[in-house]
Amino acid sequence: MVDPKATLVRAWMTKARSDLGTARKLASGPDSYLDTAIYHCQQAAEKAIKALLVQNDLRFEKTHDLEVLIARATPVAPRLNQLLDQADRLTPYAVAYRYPGEELVPSAEEFAAALFAAEEIFACIESLLSLESPSENSDTEAGGNPN
Repeated sequence: MVDPKATLVRAWMTKARSDLGTARKLASGPDSYLDTAIYHCQQAAEKAIKALLVQNDLRFEKTHDLEVLIARATPVAPRLNQLLDQADRLTPYAVAYRYPGEELVPSAEEFAAALFAAEEIFACIESLLSLESPSENSDTEAGGNPN
């Protein structure tokens, strides 16, 4: 039997990984689109955090504020507090550069810092989710019901 929660967690992480890949591709080459790429950095981090929240049955409101999402997750993952600076860096990119304004495109340095922050958050969440996996498998190995 398929575990719907596990399927949803994997789907959130798949979308987060896709956003990271999209950010990298959009930022590469002479015709880069750093304004769109930096948005995908924020989205990757947001989706990864939401995967952790889903895994732990923690409800969340519709928000792009990564600090709010991390605060919701810290009871089950206290080490996420170490990533608040990265979250603070990324949160504005949910809307910045998406519409005409004073600055239309981030600098290459700003994008690089955003990509680094997104990759760090993603890697942390990925490690937290894989730490939870062995306990799920231990029921199966002990002869318990895997579902």
